[in-house]
Amino acid sequence: MKLLPVIIISLCILPALADQPTVDQIMARVAGNQTRAQEMRRAYIYNQKVLARFTRGNGKLAREEKHEYLVTPTPDGIEKKLEHFEGKVDRHGHLVPYDDPDKEMKDLDIDGDLIRDMVNEMTADKESKDGIGHDLFPLTAKEQEKYIYTLEGKDAYRGRQVYRISFRPKPHEEDADWKGEALIDVEECQPLLVTTKFATHIPAAVKILLGTDIKGLGFSVTYQKFDDGLWFPVSYGGEFHLRAVFFYSRNMSISMVNSGFTRAKVSSRVVYDTSEK
Repeated sequence: MKLLPVIIISLCILPALADQPTVDQIMARVAGNQTRAQEMRRAYIYNQKVLARFTRGNGKLAREEKHEYLVTPTPDGIEKKLEHFEGKVDRHGHLVPYDDPDKEMKDLDIDGDLIRDMVNEMTADKESKDGIGHDLFPLTAKEQEKYIYTLEGKDAYRGRQVYRISFRPKPHEEDADWKGEALIDVEECQPLLVTTKFATHIPAAVKILLGTDIKGLGFSVTYQKFDDGLWFPVSYGGEFHLRAVFFYSRNMSISMVNSGFTRAKVSSRVVYDTSEK
């Protein structure tokens, strides 16, 4: 008789466990949804704001650039048209404004070269449907092949039930650089939030020979639903510290916000509210 309560509880739990999908099943649905969502994004144009900022070790601003783009779909990805730009750079303790993103402030303009590269490489992947590099957040079927996923449990996020799934590169996988966590909507198997950190370390020999070190390299992206099956990344950002060639040290950050989503093939404009409820 003492075993009866245990048996009853087990019989109640087993059906619930049977209904619980495996992490492989969840991620397979995520991959399929990612493909469909990316295709649906071809029908939209939107506005994109990018903020890139470099600060010195003492916290003082070294350089800052604000970009505003109109993003339109192309058959192979996206095209970005710069509509507004503001920049400012520290010169002898004073912030000097400039309005040309390609302007070099001196013969050896390390900050200028690096900030341009950072903006282009981290927000302007022309083969993606949103500018974000496909390998930063391994959600597509192709990227999933390189990683191990673990279902850590269920949670609540912004009023929705989510699966909390961690991921890390497979052993000896050379083309997988990230580890992190994804919050996946339980009902629709769409990502709501993905955070990543650099999974590998710069070898000590490289640090010694080149004087190069990167710390805190990581990114996050949040998604929001706009229509059935249509989820867009509405915010994205990352920050890290770079020390290079023994004398150069910067804290670097970049953020991107997408808004003003409009169907590209209709004359009327439909604007969605991307503010959090």
